[in-house]
Amino acid sequence: MLDIQVIPGRTTILTVDDQALVRLALSRIVENKGFQCLQAENYDQAMEQLNSNAVDLVLCDVLMPGRSGVDLVAALSNRIPEVAIVMVSSADDTDLAMECLEKGAYGYVLKPFKAREILIQVNSALRRRMLELDYRDRERVLAQKVREQTAEIRESRDEISFRLLAASEQRDTETGSHIRRIGLYAAEIARLLDWNEEAVDCIRAAAPMHDIGKIGVPDRILQKPGALDEQEWTLMKDHTVIGAKSLQGSTVPFIRMGAQIAVCHHEKWDGSGYPKGLHSTQIPLEARITALVDVYDALSQRRCYKEAWPEEQVLSFMADRRGTHLDPDLLDLFLKHVDAFREIRESNPDITPSTSDQAFAHPL
Repeated sequence: MLDIQVIPGRTTILTVDDQALVRLALSRIVENKGFQCLQAENYDQAMEQLNSNAVDLVLCDVLMPGRSGVDLVAALSNRIPEVAIVMVSSADDTDLAMECLEKGAYGYVLKPFKAREILIQVNSALRRRMLELDYRDRERVLAQKVREQTAEIRESRDEISFRLLAASEQRDTETGSHIRRIGLYAAEIARLLDWNEEAVDCIRAAAPMHDIGKIGVPDRILQKPGALDEQEWTLMKDHTVIGAKSLQGSTVPFIRMGAQIAVCHHEKWDGSGYPKGLHSTQIPLEARITALVDVYDALSQRRCYKEAWPEEQVLSFMADRRGTHLDPDLLDLFLKHVDAFREIRESNPDITPSTSDQAFAHPL
């Protein structure tokens, strides 16, 4: 059990009562035990003392002219447990006592009181105060540790994601910045959809895996600086299935999500996509999110097979595909908050420029 020791010389008690004799009696009782003591005769004086001094405990009358002791308890509710409160009252009223306790008072003593009664209540209240302060400090430390561990988990998850992507990235024309942006875009949409923090972090790590299956596509197709013929396009589309197979079977949530995204991110809202021809909400939401942000980023950046499009042209292109290629509700949400996505894009530019000046694009 935690050993709580009250050290009187380090403890300041404020006595609040409109009767000077009561204040004096209370002060003598606690001062004789080594406590430091302050006095106030009403609510206003009490607040002045509390705002000017470090007070550990208040012994307060309930019924005072003007604002009552109940009002003082209510006013100090946000300072509990830094300040403990014990009521000292001539009112033998159970309802009044319960009201004081419900508002945060630690004890209730009836007048006329004995010194022993006051000291028992003071000691009990101070011990409770110290226990609650200790508990709050432990909670604060624990919360900090949780935040630190959460950050470590997030960093580890991101590292795993980017290491999984490293091999395919070296064979593709897309950059590490593109991969990072896709995760940040997807996480932003998830936040706008009010996903919880864990789910947001999950899609931030999973969305960049959308094209991991390109590791199984031949270099002659993957790096071709021009339009693909029909046979090449058929092979290119296989990257969705290859990606899903490379990630399937994992017990790690963000990798499972990555598998869903990999296989479904080229499905279209109207069912004309691949590989399964899924439509509307048959397509997993995380894949619909990734498909949308992938279109935005692919068109906004320069590649060996295309020049960057102006944002106005990109947004017009996306708007034309509302309800056909892209989820209409997600697109509306994206366009409403496009400034946030533009900021992500501008804050994470491509580091390695493309080496070709050709201005045509592979089909989306």
